[in-house]
Amino acid sequence: MNIDHLALFVRVAALHNISLAGKELGLSPAVASAHMNKLEADLGVRLIHRTTRRVSLSEEGEAFLPHALAVLESTEAARASIGAGNAKPQGRLRIAAPASLGRMHLLPALEPFLARYPDLSVDLYLSDSVVDMVEGGFDIAIRDALLHDSSMIARKLAPVKRLVCAAPAYIDQHGEPATPAELVNHQCVNLMGLETWVFQTPDGKQSIKTNNKLRTDNGEAARDACISGLGLTVSSTWCCYDNIQRGELVHVLKDYPLISSTALWAMYPSSRLVAPKVRAFIDYFSDYFTESPYFS
Repeated sequence: MNIDHLALFVRVAALHNISLAGKELGLSPAVASAHMNKLEADLGVRLIHRTTRRVSLSEEGEAFLPHALAVLESTEAARASIGAGNAKPQGRLRIAAPASLGRMHLLPALEPFLARYPDLSVDLYLSDSVVDMVEGGFDIAIRDALLHDSSMIARKLAPVKRLVCAAPAYIDQHGEPATPAELVNHQCVNLMGLETWVFQTPDGKQSIKTNNKLRTDNGEAARDACISGLGLTVSSTWCCYDNIQRGELVHVLKDYPLISSTALWAMYPSSRLVAPKVRAFIDYFSDYFTESPYFS
């Protein structure tokens, strides 16, 4: 059995795409397909089911995967024991991330990240929609909410704090709410589906159904509408921190923190063999976000 064929099979199992797995390992689609055929011929079983859009593991492939992983891990450990092997991050890293977060925080950090790992290149897909990682061939997806998907591993990158904000001009005209209950007298700008705000109060939890002056599907748009005076909004600190520092927004209802379990998560296909480029991204951005005032 060829170790390189096993490594290809493991990446095919993670990406559900022979061409992408082969490209990651420096193989053409034709060579990658030939290697998979050879591995299956050597074992005498079909490991994967192929369609025009994707591949999936057969029952035999599912059974074989943990053993292939164990062989590769043992081989890598043996090579590392004598200083051999190459675990250097390299190749193309495909990342999916929320649009606002990607523009504001991932893009500015990519230059030092890629300077540290010059053999890496990045495809960055920015969308507020939840993408299909397998269908899109993504190595990693950044989420601001944890998805309970058994086929994925989640690594928490940073906590996310949310604040109720208002523009000084809005407060001058409409006043500042002193308690969550007073929000019924105010107009609000909301993200779609987040019209109910939940607060921690001395008496416990209080949910307030807000009055929508504007709803949008983009956090930067909600923040900017708030700055324009359209109403109060809930914004993550990573989105509104600079605006508060400049005095364009004011944090209101400070004595009533919002109840939220929101955090920034890195999601990647479940496999004990994590590609070096994925591990490098997670380690780098976990440190980067932890040290940033936008996420404290």
